[in-house]
Order: sequence, then structure tokens, then C-alpha cells
Amino acid sequence: MSNETEYKDEKDILSQLAFASLTEQRRARRWNIFFKGLFAAYFFVLIFMLYLPGATKDVGKASKEHTAIIDIEGVISSSSEASADNIISGLRSAFKAEKSKAVILRINSPGGSPVQAGYINDEIYRLKKKYPKKKVYAVIVDICASGGYYIAAAADEIYADKASMVGSIGVLMNGFGFVDAMKKLGVERRLYTAGAHKGFLDPFSKANPEDVKHVQGLLKNIHQQFINTVRKGRGDRLKENDKLFSGLVWSGEESVKLGLVDGLASSSYVAREIVKVENLVDYTPRPNFVDRFAEKLGVSFGTTFLNKILSSRELW
Repeated sequence: MSNETEYKDEKDILSQLAFASLTEQRRARRWNIFFKGLFAAYFFVLIFMLYLPGATKDVGKASKEHTAIIDIEGVISSSSEASADNIISGLRSAFKAEKSKAVILRINSPGGSPVQAGYINDEIYRLKKKYPKKKVYAVIVDICASGGYYIAAAADEIYADKASMVGSIGVLMNGFGFVDAMKKLGVERRLYTAGAHKGFLDPFSKANPEDVKHVQGLLKNIHQQFINTVRKGRGDRLKENDKLFSGLVWSGEESVKLGLVDGLASSSYVAREIVKVENLVDYTPRPNFVDRFAEKLGVSFGTTFLNKILSSRELW
């Protein structure tokens, strides 16, 4: 009987182990299905966010009569949010919208690429011709200099705060010269070119008077293009002043006297009192959710990594 009992006990134990193993396998399978489903849901949400439009336009407000607003923020370049592609995309949407009564360009920029600014300026004129009933207002926040004002000049009217910085109607090209430093260090410069002036502006070579003359002519030509653009936009509102196109900047208050600005006002004031439509809708194309998340994640990771390095005593 004892052998039979032992055999029965062993059989029960084996059954229990087999049942436990089967239960564990089922549990693992359920968790596997759960995590696969969770990953699939996350993946589809990610794809949706990736293709989600970047504009911050409020659909509810845009369905009513409104004043469109587009932010031109920071340096104007092909790789920034204030690129021509980005701003022009917002402009086209704002003009095309049936319920937008006018467009406000809210500018806070020190300038940047004359090419990018020129693209935007040209597109504003094209859109104004296509939609003649919609006026464009430029509203300057802290600063509207150089390329920023190049864009603003295309607006029908320009407004600023009394303390805004406006102007810098000029062109520059700068660099460094290391010739004397190389002599002191005993470094020999070896530059090979095909073309008599291919190496012009090389910081390790002496400035060639002929090259300098050429560059100055280039800058003068671009400067004249800038002046012509400002005169085209501002017309007889400009007050003749020998320093107007010298590259200097003025306060918003001074800019009114010079004719660079039409008056002192904020974007909300322009919408409410001039356009007569207080409802503002932002048409500025923004980075989508994924881009913003990736950027923040990258900055956060970089900051944490740098802090870890700087706080590590083993490296010092």
C-alpha cells in the first residue's frame, strides 16, 4: 500500500506541476498579447501624431469671422521655424481661409537671410494681389531688424510698441583674420585654388584689396535691393533722413516719426480697433507633437548627460 500511496503522491505532484506550468504559460501568453496590443496602439498613436498638422489653428474659432495671425519669431533662415517655406505655408492658409478678414504678421526677429526674407516679401505681394480685400498688418514685438523689417515692408501698415527696436536697414559680412596669429605660432598656410579669386575671404590669408572691393560692391548691391524694397512698401510715408538706411535701429516711438512705422499698437489692438474683428486665429505652422517631444527629449537627455559629466570627480 505504501508503494501505491507514494506512486499516487508522485502522480499528484506531477499533475500539479504540469497544471502550474500550463497556467504559467497561459499567463505569459496573455501578458504577451497585452503588451503586443499596447505596443500596436502606441505605434498607431505615434503615426497619427507624426502626420498631425503642425499648425495651431483653433478650428472652432476659425469657423467664425476672425483675424489671422502668423508669428515670425527668431532668426530668419532656411533651417529655422522662421523659414520662407514655413511662413509662406501659414500665409497661404491665412489668406485662403474664407472667414479670415485680415492677416497680422507678429514679428520678433533680429533678421537673417535676405533670400528667405525676400521670398516671404514677394509672396505677401502675390497673395495681396490674389486676395485684394484682405489687408496685411505687421506688428513688431521686441525687435524687427534687417530681414525682419524686409518682410514687414510688404505689409499695408506697420505697428510697434514704443520701446520696440526697428530698422537696421543694411547688409553686413564679417569674419576674422588669423595671419599674424599664424606667424607667432609658426604655422604656414598652404592654399591651392583653381581660379584667381576662389580663395577670397580666406581668414588665414591677407586681405586682397581687389577682393575687398568686390565684396563691398556685392554688399552695396544687396543693400540697394533692401532700400528699394523698403521704399516700395512705405512710399511717401518715409521721412527723408541721411541715416535712415545706414543700418541703425530706432525705438518704435522714433520709428513713427521716421515713417518706418505707422503707429503704436499691439496685435490685439490692431485686430480689435483697426480690423474690427477681435477674434484671433493663429496660422503659424508649428513643429508637430513628435518633433517637439523629440526635441525636448534630446535637450533633456543632453542636459542630464552633461550634468553627469561635470559632476563626476573621476574625470578631474
